[in-house]
Amino acid sequence: MTPEDEPDAAPRVCVVYYSATGTVAALAHALADGARTSGAHARVRRVAETAPASAVDANVRWREFADTSAGPEGDRVVELDDLTWADGLAFGSPTRFGGPASQLKAFLDTTGSLWFRGELADKVCTSFTAASTLHGGLESTVLAINNHFYHWGSLVMPLGYQEPHVARQSGNPYGASFVSRSSAPVDEVALEAARLQGARLARIVGQLRGTSG
Repeated sequence: MTPEDEPDAAPRVCVVYYSATGTVAALAHALADGARTSGAHARVRRVAETAPASAVDANVRWREFADTSAGPEGDRVVELDDLTWADGLAFGSPTRFGGPASQLKAFLDTTGSLWFRGELADKVCTSFTAASTLHGGLESTVLAINNHFYHWGSLVMPLGYQEPHVARQSGNPYGASFVSRSSAPVDEVALEAARLQGARLARIVGQLRGTSG
């Protein structure tokens, strides 16, 4: 039994992401770390890569990350059971023409059975993203992911501006985000925003469950 499976009253958070070159993966792990600092058990899960090998091979960083993520040190591929396990869910994707990548959308499209049984209702959900340009669809991607939560009957949690770090530095109340200009690695400003988002998710889940102040 791993710590994330311990049968205690701690909030359970699952972070689900798609990442082509590792940027969104870094945000996902920072968000999970933030949830753990607030006392939650956290899982990090990736969605399966569905792009053709020719497309992946055309980008060296994409191929390197695809090989790493599929290896023994990579995150496990998400299953529907991961969503039912969790009290709080976070979903991340790079922007694709102002919306989430098709890889994440394909997984979200498999949740119909959970929706039909009401198993995603009342879960607290939040989103995060990354883009290569400042106005490349950060907010619209988060909002597009959030549309699924309305249909599920989940509770939508934004990052908000209540944290000085967000208000003064990262600046995106919709969800943690990063602009990776020229394939720049994720900076500490974005990682801290993700940690704050994870901590808030864990706190709110805990308050709703009556397991935290």
